[in-house]
Amino acid sequence: MTLAIPTRRRFLGILATSSALLSTAPLQAALRNPPLEPVTWRGIALGADAQLQILHPDRAHADALVRMAVAEVERLERIFSLYREDSALVRLNRTGRLPLPPAELAELLTRALAFSEQTQGRFDPSVQPLWDLYALQVRSGRPLPPEPTALHEALARVDYRAVRLDDDAIVLERPGMALTLNGIAPGYITDRVTELLHAHGLDRALVDMGETRALGAPGDERPWRAGIANPDEPGQLLQTLPLDGARQALATSGGYGTPLDPAGHFTHLFNPASGSAVPLWRSVTVRAADATTADALSTAFSHMPEAEIRGIVARLPIQAWLLPAGSRTLMHLG
Repeated sequence: MTLAIPTRRRFLGILATSSALLSTAPLQAALRNPPLEPVTWRGIALGADAQLQILHPDRAHADALVRMAVAEVERLERIFSLYREDSALVRLNRTGRLPLPPAELAELLTRALAFSEQTQGRFDPSVQPLWDLYALQVRSGRPLPPEPTALHEALARVDYRAVRLDDDAIVLERPGMALTLNGIAPGYITDRVTELLHAHGLDRALVDMGETRALGAPGDERPWRAGIANPDEPGQLLQTLPLDGARQALATSGGYGTPLDPAGHFTHLFNPASGSAVPLWRSVTVRAADATTADALSTAFSHMPEAEIRGIVARLPIQAWLLPAGSRTLMHLG
């Protein structure tokens, strides 16, 4: 059984906006260089809300680019989705071995396992048994957390070091293991779509296929901006951040996006060491050069104390914004 509740953290965590709407440029400059009207697509990627904003003077060409981007999202979903019985990931989980895996799955798993090492296992793609256990608990009407014995049995099947990438196959070395890439695949898909658009000559876009990445800027001296939402009132922003310069990405992980109990105490973010579903932070936002990195690290940081997060931020070209429980003030690291 897989946890069929789609994550909504991409919608609740980051509200992306074109800064053309926020610009303080003089009116005369705006009249001389009127901003292009963005071509906007909204849909679903990996089971939750996604959007794309493209700025291009040729509307027909922009529409064609949108169709190409959506086709790429659909292609990648057939690899990474947990909700499609024919996806490569579901087939791997079903049998524990996937011969001749798609190149994208091997690539993303390689990166995922590298993040596992980098975070000392706080990011672990093998936590799917915990999702399944908590889902069964919720659907059967039993209280959370699960009984210690059941939790211990699930944790015995969680270990990124038991995921083996051979030259011709991916192998899960323990019986009953299963992977989820929901903590990194949205960022990867965002990156792939951004790079595809750039390869076809587009230099201005805002891509949100689970996490947000900017390409260029919507206008002179007007970067794209994204807002970190208030978990208690998602329509309100705690802070807005520019996504400017050479392509930048932003990702937010927040358990409030998919609560597993009415009180919102237990969430979809699991600690791979203890099996806890109670993150240390109300939300975590990471800004990095690519959305894959931002996505994976925001997931990992959800169960990491401040000192450990500071250590990683000091070593990498990233920034992080942490929201402590019960606070409305973000802590900025980096």
